[in-house]
Amino acid sequence: MIFRQLFDTTSSTYTYLLADRDSGEAVLIDPVFEQLRRDTTLLRELGLRLVATLDTHVHADHVTAAWLLRERLGSRIAVAAVAGAAGTDLALRHGERISLGTRWLEVRATPGHTDGCLSYVLDDRSMVFTGDALLIRGCGRTDFQQGSPQRLYRSVHEQLLSLPDDCAIYPGHDYRGLSVSSVAEERRLNPRLGGDASEGDFTGHMLNLALPHPKQMAVAVPANLQCGRPEGERQPPADPDWASLTWAFGGYWEVQPAVLEDLGPLVQVVDVREASEVGEHADALGHIAGSINLPLGELPARVAELDAARPVVTVCRSGARSAQAAVLLQKAGLSRVANLAGGLLRWRGQGHPVVGSGD
Repeated sequence: MIFRQLFDTTSSTYTYLLADRDSGEAVLIDPVFEQLRRDTTLLRELGLRLVATLDTHVHADHVTAAWLLRERLGSRIAVAAVAGAAGTDLALRHGERISLGTRWLEVRATPGHTDGCLSYVLDDRSMVFTGDALLIRGCGRTDFQQGSPQRLYRSVHEQLLSLPDDCAIYPGHDYRGLSVSSVAEERRLNPRLGGDASEGDFTGHMLNLALPHPKQMAVAVPANLQCGRPEGERQPPADPDWASLTWAFGGYWEVQPAVLEDLGPLVQVVDVREASEVGEHADALGHIAGSINLPLGELPARVAELDAARPVVTVCRSGARSAQAAVLLQKAGLSRVANLAGGLLRWRGQGHPVVGSGD
């Protein structure tokens, strides 16, 4: 099993990637609209095929990426049947299974935060993905979207805290930097639902929270009832129009050597190796004709030497230092920046010309 826990800092949302290693079939739980590039890149880099997106409920604090992922990758959209979301492919009900290769997730209805909350239990009961029904030392609120503290108390105790003690709990959010808990921990230590807390204790607590509504609620709920289909100003970020580029999971664009050679003088090639590595006889790799040598350590102070109106491609020996340079230039305000994938090693290995080669 391949497992990754991903985080959206704006909404404090966890997205989970699970995949069967043998078949390469994968699911994403609670994907976030603004993280489309991150998630599609990770799937591509790991060589996985997304078969479904699973939302734990109709979110009020962020918009799902389910529709976008279906359009890009052909995955199916899975949401609780009772949520009534338009455009779903799989209307899930309690007790059903979601297959990925030889593995599967059990669907458990855990209403109370919303009417359509679902939790997903891995086949060997080693993991459960609880959405907002059960958080680490907390739970989702119950004061809107058909919320009910009585239903949530019963859902958590009957469907989640009844799992094996060592079953790992992966929540939909965390606001304190916590990433995972266990059934035994929450059964004993959750201040709202654990210990000796009764349904009456929990209900009294939840009815007196007096929290403001989520800031994105008016946007997120209608959008999620359409499975995140883009409308109006809510559109995925546009891909660069100056070259055929690939987004890297590290957070920068990459350009392949053949594409860079075709671009020619349209771009500024910035070689971020040390001057001693670029000298005529210092490095057998040589350098790309017309490139500018701005060593990585000097780059922050010399950004102004670059033409902000022209795209920039960063280069080094292997692509590692230049990837850091690409991120640095993005943070400095340059919007059209890419790293040469594989660096000069790949450039030369594919037969592209260099200047000053020592061989």
